[in-house]
Amino acid sequence: MTGFVRGNQLTLLYNGADFFPALIAAIDAAKYEIYLESYLFEIDVVGTAVAEALMRAARRGVQVSLQIDGFGARHFPVEWRQKLAAAGVRQLFFRPEVAPFSLDRQRLRRLHRKLTVVDGQVGFIGGINILSDIDSVELAPRYDYAVRVQGPLVAQMRETTNRVWRHTAWVQLVPEWAKTLPAPPKPSKAGKSLAKLVIRDNFRNRHAIEQEYLRAIETAHSEIVIANAYFLPGYRFRHALLRAAERGVNVVLLLQGRVDHALLHYASRGFYRRFLKAGVDIYEYREGFMHAKVAVIDRYWATVGSSNIDPFSLLLAREANIIVRDHGLATALRNDLHARLENDSAPILLADLRRGRWLFRILPWISHGIVRVLMAISGYGGRRYLE
Repeated sequence: MTGFVRGNQLTLLYNGADFFPALIAAIDAAKYEIYLESYLFEIDVVGTAVAEALMRAARRGVQVSLQIDGFGARHFPVEWRQKLAAAGVRQLFFRPEVAPFSLDRQRLRRLHRKLTVVDGQVGFIGGINILSDIDSVELAPRYDYAVRVQGPLVAQMRETTNRVWRHTAWVQLVPEWAKTLPAPPKPSKAGKSLAKLVIRDNFRNRHAIEQEYLRAIETAHSEIVIANAYFLPGYRFRHALLRAAERGVNVVLLLQGRVDHALLHYASRGFYRRFLKAGVDIYEYREGFMHAKVAVIDRYWATVGSSNIDPFSLLLAREANIIVRDHGLATALRNDLHARLENDSAPILLADLRRGRWLFRILPWISHGIVRVLMAISGYGGRRYLE
């Protein structure tokens, strides 16, 4: 993608409580077209509300293009596919899961982005899938962020959703959906924020998101705060953080405290000791499940998006993040992150790693070894990713 774009209005959305009402309101206001991409789409109370909004839009003549991942949304109900189609909603499933036991590594390349663009004038980007964020009445809602975008950056968001839609349509032999249609009028300036859309794909942007992180980390002066649900960074990323800590930067990691995906959860703990010894502060979010993929550096640079810091996101999946150079949004995000650190998280100390049952002390190394073997089998990452 191109560089930073001026003139944007950015609104930070906290969890589904902010995101879904804003999304549905934008869909209900649509006049011409809607592109919506999501890795997951569950027909629960939230998914039903979004699906019904998409159908209302299609019935009043809006061209609605819904693309969801063929693995993440493989259980999307047939009856809802039929309802959406009857209302006029165009649907594509990115790389449908047709051979669940195949060893073909191409099937690992998923559409993990969460992007919506309405009339080419308003966009949504972040980590929130289309499903309820209430996992249990005993737990806080799933912790995540998104950004509502107005201004020139929306044109780039529309371009990338349109391009992936047309590519999938050609591959799946739906040529009438692959036609290049006239783009809506370019959005005018709506604010003062400087922002950049960064995508990761398997063509020209293989390492784009990781490179943006690395540039920001390597030039950090005072503080790095990263909140990431699935944190298994590669060699370059880990050593960039270690070098930042060595030169006096306050490096803080907020990671998943509850076991969601066990293999990644314990494998990521294999790096705790070295980070802690280097002076990196590590916290684990404990109030509920965490799904955030954000960072703030020096209270000015910030990112919100779909990309985890793990092999799946950095090496395989299609991802999309917004990079922001804006004190306002960066400060709002930093303040919320620090509130989560103080109120909803537990610090991890070196002493914690020495205590506890022996099994939980060796699980990180077992998990780390399994991930390395799986990466070697898949052929992704090279020998140095997890060294």
